[in-house]
Amino acid sequence: MGRSMRRWRTVEVFDLRAKEYDRWYEKHLGLYLSELKVVREFTCKKALEIGIGTGRFACGTGIVVGIDPSLKMLRRASKDLNLVQAVGEHLPFREKSFDCAFLIATLCFVDDPLKVLEEGSRVAGRVITCIIPRESSWGKYYGKLAEKGHPIYSMARFYLVHEVVELAAKAGLHLKEIVATLRRFPGGDERIEDPKTVDLKEAENYGFVCMEFAAKK
Repeated sequence: MGRSMRRWRTVEVFDLRAKEYDRWYEKHLGLYLSELKVVREFTCKKALEIGIGTGRFACGTGIVVGIDPSLKMLRRASKDLNLVQAVGEHLPFREKSFDCAFLIATLCFVDDPLKVLEEGSRVAGRVITCIIPRESSWGKYYGKLAEKGHPIYSMARFYLVHEVVELAAKAGLHLKEIVATLRRFPGGDERIEDPKTVDLKEAENYGFVCMEFAAKK
């Protein structure tokens, strides 16, 4: 599938599943709040979220502007946010317009992850990228759902933590910190977990991992 076709297909899926996507956070409140606590570990005065979706991670994180190619997802986001229909490969902002650029479970859906990281670095001083590591119990769980034809997860390309670090290095970024959560296995206890600062090797075992990057000096 070509990049333009894949992008069109991904946007179509999120447009059709916007309400279902939003309901996941209500159904799995403990998982969502665990993830939100990790995102809040990164203090940002003025942040952009690339792939903001319905804006679930904007609360208390400094995110004031969000972009997403799915118009129906944006329509479900808070009206207090400044929202723009756009793609991460071509951000409609000037250099260093933001303190931080967040990519929260977004990198796995973009056409050109390297270009998105480069653009994030161009418009912000720091880039925070959150992923579901492919070989973690959660990554394997979502991977199996994808194999069964899940409409959203089947469009994702899950990464290992070190793969994202290597990709970020190509974009001129270096790793500053890793904070993670969801050490428990899928299908079990969904109580809220506290964030934990971890190293590169340990991070692969967590279900939700956020990496902070900054431009190399």
